[in-house]
Amino acid sequence: MRARAVAAAVLSVGLGLVSCSDDGGGAVRAGAEPRAGTWKTWVLSSPSQIQVPPPPEGSAADAEAEELEDLAGRRTPEIEKAVGQWGQEPATKPWTDLNVEIVTGGIKDPPLSSRGYALTSVAVYDAVVAAYHWKYAYDRQAPSGVSTLSPPGPDPSYPSEHAAIAGAASRVLAYVFPDRPAARFDELAEQAAMSRVWAGANYRSDVEAGLALGRSVADAVIARARADGSDARWDGTRPPLTKEFWQVTPGQVTPPTSPLAGTWKTWVLTSGSQFRPPPPPAYGSAEFVAEAREVVEVNRSLTQQQKDIASFWAAGQGTALPAGQWNQVTLVYAQAAKLDTPRAARAFALLNVAEADAGVAVWDSKFTYWHPRPVNAIRDLGIDPGWKPLLGTPPFPGYVSGHSGYSGAAAEVLSYLFPSAAADFRAKAEEAARSRLYGGIHFHNSDNVAGLALGKKVGEAVVARARADGADSA
Repeated sequence: MRARAVAAAVLSVGLGLVSCSDDGGGAVRAGAEPRAGTWKTWVLSSPSQIQVPPPPEGSAADAEAEELEDLAGRRTPEIEKAVGQWGQEPATKPWTDLNVEIVTGGIKDPPLSSRGYALTSVAVYDAVVAAYHWKYAYDRQAPSGVSTLSPPGPDPSYPSEHAAIAGAASRVLAYVFPDRPAARFDELAEQAAMSRVWAGANYRSDVEAGLALGRSVADAVIARARADGSDARWDGTRPPLTKEFWQVTPGQVTPPTSPLAGTWKTWVLTSGSQFRPPPPPAYGSAEFVAEAREVVEVNRSLTQQQKDIASFWAAGQGTALPAGQWNQVTLVYAQAAKLDTPRAARAFALLNVAEADAGVAVWDSKFTYWHPRPVNAIRDLGIDPGWKPLLGTPPFPGYVSGHSGYSGAAAEVLSYLFPSAAADFRAKAEEAARSRLYGGIHFHNSDNVAGLALGKKVGEAVVARARADGADSA
């Protein structure tokens, strides 16, 4: 599923599209990040909000150093495997992969999935920024004189940012996916944290402090999540069940997906309605009929390439969904650019905040207008009573396109983070939007073009916030 986007991203990187310039937030940074602990946080009031006690000194510190020497002499293949698994770059990768994996195996709910990606990424970012604040407050030197499986890194050792990431991500993922055993997420966090000790890269107190810090950050993020309105239940209120308004595809009985998602609390937007587009073409109008005919004509003459594009961007059940696809692309760029831990955490937080806000904005439009999908309109208008689209029609209104909104937002944020690849990102966003026409499940101008424009506005708002978070001047 991801092969095409990943291949495109790798090709772009191979052509030198990852920039080292200072005109974006994703420039390659070698060495330490002494100012990362001053960057603006999302949920914490400041990087110092959660107190971290001083690291041990004297005999307690000596005992920790002796423990590292002892563990270095008792490494097993299983331990080396765990160190490799949790030592991937960027340090956020194992947790992004886990989030994608769970979404892929779950129900298809685009706004719910983008909400979860954002909560996890924000928790990781705030935990990293907080960890870096305390790193430079205490300035504890990393272990030395012991055989290591992973390099300690150029920044101070206490608290461990890897452990902070594990504590934050594991606890938020347990909240986002309550059907999964919470104890298993805790086990993964403990293993991720201890892998740094087994590797000789951190002292035990480094990872214990990092875990505690990350979990406290997660608790703050979860408190925000519990108040974002996502637990509200739809009472069934909707426009009349007439052809002028969306209805499920003939033969289906599926209820609409997350009809109240457009009311959820946003991260950067003032509300989901901030950039609400004007009404779509009225049912039965000349413009509406022309768009319906366009869908039919395009689908009658699809090339194999167009079918492949529709299939790739379908992002339906059994995939990481639209926001997840852009996380996978971002990971390729982050690895190619060798982003350090703070900048990788920031990149994914910015991406996923934009995706979450785009999802809310798109769903606000969908369930404000309840605009019909092509399959119903084409049949009801008598254009082709037996017409079927290439792809299955999702169970929610069409205006505006979710794929287009998500892609427009992602392209703007990634163009800021990796400015030399901007043309590639925007081309991919346009391809994702047009894929919905090829799939026969969206009108192009009213659904796709309007969705791209909405997503672009969301992305621009997130970039404006990013330019003021302190990272560009670090």
